[in-house]
Amino acid sequence: QVQLVESGGGLVQAGGSLRLSCAASGRTFSSYAMGWFRRAPGKEREFVAAISRSGARTYSAEPVKGRFTISRDNAKNTVYLQMNSLKPEDTAVYYCAADPHTYYSASQNQYDYDSWGQGTQVTVSS
Repeated sequence: QVQLVESGGGLVQAGGSLRLSCAASGRTFSSYAMGWFRRAPGKEREFVAAISRSGARTYSAEPVKGRFTISRDNAKNTVYLQMNSLKPEDTAVYYCAADPHTYYSASQNQYDYDSWGQGTQVTVSS
């Protein structure tokens, strides 16, 4: 398994931006598709965005399309989530996760992900 550590969360006003980072260690980072998920208070964990092993393919959930961008730097063993035009409903704990099973795309199914970070809190005030 790979170890994942998220950073970059915080408190931001609506309309603002944050960039989350997820640093990986332990195994070859480029062997994993990567995803971001979030859990809002009182809700189930949901898919946010995912990126293929090479970074060539990305996928985003409808609520964040056009606002959030996922990217990765395999040389730095890091995946990013750039979040713009933040809304109060984006408030959640954000988790990054690693998927060793998917080769040429990236899964939106959390059960395909074997390794998870501890999460980072994002709070958007209105």
